[in-house]
Amino acid sequence: MDVRVGDVLTMKKKHPCGAFEFDVLRSGMDFKLRCRGCGREVMLPRSKAEKNIRKITRPEEQA
Repeated sequence: MDVRVGDVLTMKKKHPCGAFEFDVLRSGMDFKLRCRGCGREVMLPRSKAEKNIRKITRPEEQA
């Protein structure tokens, strides 16, 4: 799965604050994600994160 820094991930399960969307801050063996609802940062192993991704939204490429 091609996940890049700056992408917005929509997850299957919601964060305890109620938000489903997370910003990708770091990708590699682990993902560092920031909740778009409360701003909390979490680290998830790549395998667990990839199972829970519903949609990847990329910011528009700027010329």
